[in-house]
Amino acid sequence: MLPDRLRRISRRLWRAPLFTFIAVLTLGVGIGANAAIFSVINGVLLKPLPFVEPDRLVGVWHTAPGIGFPLVDLSPSTYLTYRESGRTLEDIGLWSTFSVTVTGTGEPERIDVLVVTEGTFGVLRIEPQLGRRFTADDDSPRTPERVMLTDAYWRRKFGGDSSVIGRPLVVDGKPREIIGVLPAGFQFLDHQPQIVLPIRLNPAEVRVGNFSFQGVGRLKPGVTLDQANADIARMIPLSLDRFPMPPGMTRKMFDDAKLGPRVRPLSADVIGDVGRVLWVLFGTVGLVLLIACANVANLFLVRAESRQQELAIHAALGAGRGRVAWELVSESLALGVIGGIVGLGLAYSGVRALVAAAPRGLPRVTDIGIDPTVIVFTVAVSLLAGVLFGLLPMVRFARPQLTSALKEGGRLSSAGRGRHRLRNALVVVEIAMAVVLLVASGLMIRTFQAMRRVDPGFTRPEEVLTLRIAIPETLVPQGEQMVRMYEAILRNIERISGVASVGMSSDITMDGGGSNDPIFVEDFPIAAGGLPPIRRFKWISENYFQTMGTRLVAGKLVTWSDVYNANPVVVVSENFAREYWKEPAAALGRRIRESPSNPWRTIVGVVADTRDNGVARPAPAIMHWPMMMKAFWDNKVFVPGGMTYAIRTQRAGSPTLVKEIQQAVWSVNGNLPVAGVRTLDDIRSRSMAQTSFALIILAIAGAVALLLGVVGIYGVISYVASQRTREVGIRMALGAAKRDVSRLFIRHGLVLTAAGVVLGTIAAAALTRAMTTLLFGVSALDPLTYVAVALALGATALVATYLPARRAARIDPAAALRWEA
Repeated sequence: MLPDRLRRISRRLWRAPLFTFIAVLTLGVGIGANAAIFSVINGVLLKPLPFVEPDRLVGVWHTAPGIGFPLVDLSPSTYLTYRESGRTLEDIGLWSTFSVTVTGTGEPERIDVLVVTEGTFGVLRIEPQLGRRFTADDDSPRTPERVMLTDAYWRRKFGGDSSVIGRPLVVDGKPREIIGVLPAGFQFLDHQPQIVLPIRLNPAEVRVGNFSFQGVGRLKPGVTLDQANADIARMIPLSLDRFPMPPGMTRKMFDDAKLGPRVRPLSADVIGDVGRVLWVLFGTVGLVLLIACANVANLFLVRAESRQQELAIHAALGAGRGRVAWELVSESLALGVIGGIVGLGLAYSGVRALVAAAPRGLPRVTDIGIDPTVIVFTVAVSLLAGVLFGLLPMVRFARPQLTSALKEGGRLSSAGRGRHRLRNALVVVEIAMAVVLLVASGLMIRTFQAMRRVDPGFTRPEEVLTLRIAIPETLVPQGEQMVRMYEAILRNIERISGVASVGMSSDITMDGGGSNDPIFVEDFPIAAGGLPPIRRFKWISENYFQTMGTRLVAGKLVTWSDVYNANPVVVVSENFAREYWKEPAAALGRRIRESPSNPWRTIVGVVADTRDNGVARPAPAIMHWPMMMKAFWDNKVFVPGGMTYAIRTQRAGSPTLVKEIQQAVWSVNGNLPVAGVRTLDDIRSRSMAQTSFALIILAIAGAVALLLGVVGIYGVISYVASQRTREVGIRMALGAAKRDVSRLFIRHGLVLTAAGVVLGTIAAAALTRAMTTLLFGVSALDPLTYVAVALALGATALVATYLPARRAARIDPAAALRWEA
């Protein structure tokens, strides 16, 4: 029975190849777009994390509303307190990521490393494939240093040799014993480290503070997030009482910060804020499917009208309304399924394109793909689409009017206005949804343009190449000797052909680095024991701002003399100077310091603000210290653990330049690798990557919506013209001019377009508010965008209407009347 029905449906579709092709292609585009976006949402947001019982894993954070920080990391003091006194967590681990230099296994290289406390892998239930994981003994500073390898690094560097256990690996100049190899496919949240090191805390040296580690915990069975947060809140005062305060810090400072608990599902640590972007994109692409369904429904209405005689004969022979309805719905479902198969094929290619275009840093990219969940979703969407576009023809024609249908013999005769209302309504809906998508796309274009116009605090970023070099203390002692090695490398790079200037900073603009710490201002004293605002810290060399193209607003810049003499000076950002002294020049000679127990540092210069958190976020206040400082925090002499070189050159894109730079570095020391090579323009582009990704998706969705909307208008006007052939013939026989006939149909198309634009504008004004967090420099109700969309749609609709209108005006009256006779 079922095969017979499928054969009948196939024959009917095969007899109308153009209708079938257009319907399947339209549905395939709509379904494929939704399947592709859903595969991203499924991989990033919906799939459980690849750990045992992931629903019990939590990220352990703090919040500090008193200083404006919604998320604050853990510190060794809080970790030790929570592990010893906690009641709701089975265990907790600290972790962090950074880079290290590995030597002795070929050319020196800079690789990503994960550092953990000994309980971290136990929390995650991860067991090595070779050797063992870290124990409390490995995590102690009193024992020999050890290391674990990831499977990828083990195979790349040691060829998968199982005898690697017990062998040494030289990390930052220190040999470490290899004790284990992690399982294949290991990925820590969204990080892909090459090796893993223990943190090696010494409880006797731990003080309150140093909130620079992230925490992962496993809830005890039956424990809720609220209970875990209450438990952490109970233990925060314990940690402040149990460990000594760092020099210059008081208990009141932490009380003023209002340190509180923030335990949340571990998946939130992986996903971050990308979820809101993906759901907005999913909603907009869903509109494309609705437009596609409306378009195919219009085609189906036309096809159902042409089959009225066939359906009337079925009814006359005894077929009930349900049987006739099934004839129509089965055909629409079949088209939906075929469209779903085509859509799945398009989605496969679309997913690859989406992953390639995805912003760098999009979490869980390796989990994105066409899997059984995506296939089930696609099948469901295909069936739903089949029902949606088949529903209207079924309701309208499931009970054919036998007398009129048989009398007409299935011919296309002139129709009254009421007969076209449903098709007109569908076109209006298509146009309205197209307006919503085009407005969303236009807002993202305006956002991207606004971002491009922002002054980031540097100039001609495509000419600035950046790279990172870290000199381990095992190679050169921290202090002047280390600084001189950094400078020697800088001088060698300056001598490379085409290099205009070179400067250094502990963290380059927009790279996500930099320390955030309190700053005390002499002119604005804080109450005894109080905590001042938190500011961004960076350490620089001479010529850094000149190389970056950052404008000097007042005073002078840091010199090599300031560095080597460890002069107590600082260069601040313009917004910091204006916050306290209104005018940048007024800040010169004023004094600040990082701790109440350390000496004052004199402000000698003010530089332009830099969008250090990305072009879409306000510029933070930044303190630029000389790269060597005395009596800084609790260090006698402080030099950053690594420096990023900024190199201005017209050869920034040259493939040979990096090799020349590497040789310049090795001429100073052959054990120093070059890492993180990228242009400043790449870094700026990354800060706009999420907007670029959303822009690409919305632009494609808007273009498809516009195309389908125009096709819908064209189809309706063409069909109306064909239905009114006799009427047109009579009008022209009575003396109507061709332009009058054209105006008749053009007016019809423009009325439909205007109705759709009005409805779409109202809907866009309501729906685009969901995009507010994605916008920058433009309102969700930006009038320029709405007007541009209305004009663009009006112009394209005019073209789509003019073509069938012109064809109708060329009808031969005599031929039209003979054909209708």
